[in-house]
Amino acid sequence: MNFTRWSARLPGTQRRAARGTEGSVPAARGEYAQQLEHLAHEAAETGEPVDVPALEDFSVRELLGRLPGLVALAYGPEHRIAYVNDAYAAAFGPRPAGVPVADTCPEAEELGLLPLMDQVLRSGKPRTVKSRRTQDGGSYTVTCLPVDSAQLEGGGVLVHAADVTDHAEAAERLRASERRHRETAVTLQRSLLPQDLEQPDDLRIAATYQPGGTDAAVGGDWYDVITLGAGRTALVIGDVMGRGVRAAAVMGQLRTAVRAYARLDLPPHEVLQLLDGLAAEIDASQIATCVYAIHDPNEGKLVYASAGHLPILVRDEDGSVRCAEDPTGPPLGTGGWLHASGSIALPPGSTAVLYTDGLVERRREDIDEGVAALARALSGASGTPQVVCDRLLRSLGVTAEHDDDVAVLVVQHPSRKGADAELFHNAALELLGGVEAAPRARAFASGVLSSWRFPVELRDLGVLATSELVANSLQHGTPPMRLRLRRTDRRLIIEVTDGDDHLPRRRRAESEDEAGRGISIIATIASSWGSRRTPGGGKAVWCEFALPTP
Repeated sequence: MNFTRWSARLPGTQRRAARGTEGSVPAARGEYAQQLEHLAHEAAETGEPVDVPALEDFSVRELLGRLPGLVALAYGPEHRIAYVNDAYAAAFGPRPAGVPVADTCPEAEELGLLPLMDQVLRSGKPRTVKSRRTQDGGSYTVTCLPVDSAQLEGGGVLVHAADVTDHAEAAERLRASERRHRETAVTLQRSLLPQDLEQPDDLRIAATYQPGGTDAAVGGDWYDVITLGAGRTALVIGDVMGRGVRAAAVMGQLRTAVRAYARLDLPPHEVLQLLDGLAAEIDASQIATCVYAIHDPNEGKLVYASAGHLPILVRDEDGSVRCAEDPTGPPLGTGGWLHASGSIALPPGSTAVLYTDGLVERRREDIDEGVAALARALSGASGTPQVVCDRLLRSLGVTAEHDDDVAVLVVQHPSRKGADAELFHNAALELLGGVEAAPRARAFASGVLSSWRFPVELRDLGVLATSELVANSLQHGTPPMRLRLRRTDRRLIIEVTDGDDHLPRRRRAESEDEAGRGISIIATIASSWGSRRTPGGGKAVWCEFALPTP
């Protein structure tokens, strides 16, 4: 049964669809397939053979003309136009036959067709370019196919362009939405990071934060510097695993909690212990790493605790680099772990670097190799803390397109000489107890403060504060007791330690009370005061006086 006989057996509408004279080509093909299946079933029942129509029974020009895609046929090295279908003419206007594409088709240049057609003509292989935009705002995906025909002198190229404007606009809206979401997360994260780092008297500190590239969602990297009083400083860096606003929000809560816990002046491992429980309450699905370290200028070292974070690196004055060893506990939020504190020396002239994994972690590379690369870069990095930050980022290949967030905190303990060194002094006295301890402490303080050439008023306040702190320790503390005086370029610090761990508190003394006014006096005359427990079961009580600016 030929095509004419077969189509004659169909109803009028179906016959016209099968012939391709009505409806779209895809619709005609669908009905054609259904009718073939029907006739095949009928032939199986009647035994009459069915003749399937060949492609030659269809008009190629008619098929191409009805395609919704844009079709053009060009021939020869100059790509002269042989044919454009109705969809092409409707999109870009009719094109005269025999004229080179370059002369009459401005859309060819906008879509980058000429180089593509040259490649297809030379190689004989099809080529495709995706989502090219024209000046009128339309977007097209274009495929060029080689056509080998004796009627096309010099060979031909069939161009098929699919209009993907709706898809391209939807994709652009999605990208714009993602950009806004990322910008919101970056803005949130930057607002949660410290805008101005606190600068302790004894340290120079700089930090940098760089979000991942434009295609990466912002993470939860963070850092902080917290002055604890008595010259001590807390240094914090952490990383919330995850991306976007959620990670940034968790980071903000953890940073706020760290600042609150730091005010308790607890050892680093106790701060992480509290933070671990809080992290699980904030969001059990978000795991964070963190290092919390405390610098005490009287001890010349960093005491730290780590919750799954990368080790602190320290560069000595001679350029050698040391790595903080264990202890390192699991990340925050895992629970069931008792954190421990360790220490690493930070002598004058040394530089410590705290960082997040974005600085050293690379795909297909062990993270220990990244830490080793950072150590080599730090060995040759000198200058101010900010200069060191910038050099480390460059050395580790961190650019604006880096695919992960990076936070770096650089801490320098400067080596002071000359006039600068004259502004920093320490003096200490062991107190043996007994009735002579208080007068000895007052005499010692008076002599030291006079040698430091303080004004008489400040010297008298310092001696009074010394007397009250020592009296408090003699009454409520236990041996061993020690008085320590320290001056920096900005403040005078007076501290008394003893062997009892009961922390004093300020209370209102009644008029008939003979004691209980010491801490109130300290709080009144000093710029600030505080107390903390010390390793071994003792305590330290301190106060500070701001020095007059020259």
